[in-house]
Amino acid sequence: MYNPQLETFLRVADAGSFNKAAEELFITPPAVIKQITSLEASLDIQLFHRSHRGLTLTEAGKSLYQDAKYIIQYCKESEVRARNAEQKDGQLIRIGVSPMTPVQFLMDLWPRLHALCPDIRFHLVNYENSAENAREILTNLGKNIDIVAGLYDADFLEHYQCAALELSRTPIACAVPLNHRLAEKHVLSVKDLYGERFMLIRRGWNQYLDIMRDELWKNHPQIKIVDFERFNLNVFNQCESENNIMMTIDNWKNVHPMLKSIPIRWNYTIPFGIFHAPEPSETVWRFLEAVKTVFEL
Repeated sequence: MYNPQLETFLRVADAGSFNKAAEELFITPPAVIKQITSLEASLDIQLFHRSHRGLTLTEAGKSLYQDAKYIIQYCKESEVRARNAEQKDGQLIRIGVSPMTPVQFLMDLWPRLHALCPDIRFHLVNYENSAENAREILTNLGKNIDIVAGLYDADFLEHYQCAALELSRTPIACAVPLNHRLAEKHVLSVKDLYGERFMLIRRGWNQYLDIMRDELWKNHPQIKIVDFERFNLNVFNQCESENNIMMTIDNWKNVHPMLKSIPIRWNYTIPFGIFHAPEPSETVWRFLEAVKTVFEL
């Protein structure tokens, strides 16, 4: 709502230096200078006295400095009020979206969901799939994001203090680089993995995958299991660049364009569902009931 250059202006004024402000903003000094120059040009006023000793505010700059703080705070409060009003009014569901938490399966079902909940609207909230973000989002579902889709087990839900509507026990498949010898196959067998590096998330992340790991180690020692810490794009890139095989699910088949998702003949599955707050809002509850109807749960 406000010109973001105002925040840069405040940071420069407080730091007294383009370089120091750039370090605090994690951008380059030329980028900071460009923003300030652009702001001065748009306002047609000079905001700083520039000298070898640093920067000092002009009288016009001092005036804007006081007003800018108020403008930014007021705009942020206005956005919060607008969001609160929208939530009270309609029937808005904010869906967290990342490469690991796609919502295409919901979009495919939208006509049927819309018929059951014609007043509900979706707002997609994109986020980076980091450990910090996952913790913040899942432990605070209902505040900034209402629902997120993904894999889980009972320990996962307890750890993040959230609830889940299980949609399926989705089969574990294999992500295979397009230039890999197995990429031409439409279905894999366990023996196809013999001699391959099979990437599997670390022990303790999910009990279903831990069972699979133990059984593969015991019954198929010819498969070399490679641990990774968490699901993100870097892991998919590693799979492709090192020509490995990686566990995946059908909902992730479009995450990486150079990887092919291939089913494998085994019985390993993992719960896939929609995470929500333990006590969801009435709107989210109605939506979850509609999802149950569509999925015939």
